[in-house]
Amino acid sequence: MLRIYGKRSRFCDGLSRRNFLQVGGLAMGGLALPQLLRAESAAGSAQRQKAIIMVYLPGGPSHTDMWDIKEQAPKEYRGDFSAIDTNVPGIRICEHFPRVARMFDKFVAVRSTIGQTEVHEPFDCMTGRSRLRPMPSGGWPSIGSVMSKLQGTGNNGAPAYMDLNGHAVGPGFLSTPYKAFAPGGEGRTDLTLNGINADRLEDRKGLLVSLDRMRRDADTSRKMEGFDAFNQQAFGVITSTRLVDALDLKKEDPKVLERYKTPGDQVQSFCTARRLVEAGARFVTLSWGGWDTHENNFTHLKNQLPQLDIGLSALVGDLADRGMLNDVTVVVWGEFGRTPRVNSNANPGRDHWPRVMGTLLAGGGMKTGQIIGATDREGGDASDRPVHIQEIFATMYRNIGIDANETTITDLSGRPQFLVDQGMQPIKELI
Repeated sequence: MLRIYGKRSRFCDGLSRRNFLQVGGLAMGGLALPQLLRAESAAGSAQRQKAIIMVYLPGGPSHTDMWDIKEQAPKEYRGDFSAIDTNVPGIRICEHFPRVARMFDKFVAVRSTIGQTEVHEPFDCMTGRSRLRPMPSGGWPSIGSVMSKLQGTGNNGAPAYMDLNGHAVGPGFLSTPYKAFAPGGEGRTDLTLNGINADRLEDRKGLLVSLDRMRRDADTSRKMEGFDAFNQQAFGVITSTRLVDALDLKKEDPKVLERYKTPGDQVQSFCTARRLVEAGARFVTLSWGGWDTHENNFTHLKNQLPQLDIGLSALVGDLADRGMLNDVTVVVWGEFGRTPRVNSNANPGRDHWPRVMGTLLAGGGMKTGQIIGATDREGGDASDRPVHIQEIFATMYRNIGIDANETTITDLSGRPQFLVDQGMQPIKELI
């Protein structure tokens, strides 16, 4: 059994989360080149695959200390940071993002994101839904799982949905075959055949197909469809050298890797995300940093924001240099914002604030170099152009070629479910 673990993380609620994926062993087998890929190739689209990289900032980053500095607010709201000009006239962001500021024409900051809940988990960010509302049996699937279901295995047989550093949300009612593949930790050494040649693997696959055919004849459920997809992913993972190579940063051009250089190499996962998209992944999520700053907010951010600045600027610049930026959507956010007013702790911080948060976008063929929405003078509520989190999801789906208002997926009870709620459209300012 191939078991690949992500990382642990702990927030102020005391919960410890560890995402893991179990991929069937060599006996699982399965074809890693489904008909979908052949159809894409015939249509000439295989080399222009659309993808999403989601940078999840766990803990809830402070929106008023990043993309929405309140320069005219009182000190107890404004905090310690100043704003700087970007290369787009009239747009100013936090002083600790000088590299992003110099290339802000490639970014969009949504300052008025609403619709999230005060829960320390990435569920809202990965599904566009809330656990606090009624859900279909099995729960809502993540966008990565939806892409895996609707668009199939990625180019080169790569898993469609890939998770770096943990925090990926599960497939909900789509079930296990559409779960995130997390190629990290101890299991990375098992991504190769380890002495078992391809002929032996093919023999085992052939035997499994014969057994599956007998089971399928008697199967009246939809489970076999899921097993087929699961087998395809498992077989593709252990036979694809492209995936293994993508995870090996020693194979990256040293000049390119230098762009991602920080003390302790803290943002190299941003480069890995780009490499995984190049290797064929459709959706890559990476969890970076810790943003639950009830205490020492400004000390913590002063250390962390410059590293995020390097990671984001390197990633977007790298995608642009490779001609990939129009095909890859980058979204950066956390589960909620933080209080406009600095708290009275001995080491001051900001607390949870689900009423509004900031979102940073790039790529995907969007109209970049702009700010969308605004918060009030103190940063507590959306005062202009509130943007619901599901509007951002509708935009991401549009960028990868899926109409979220027309496409449905079937839940466990056989009911068709739309990808976003009725009326939630792509952000018109970005189209």
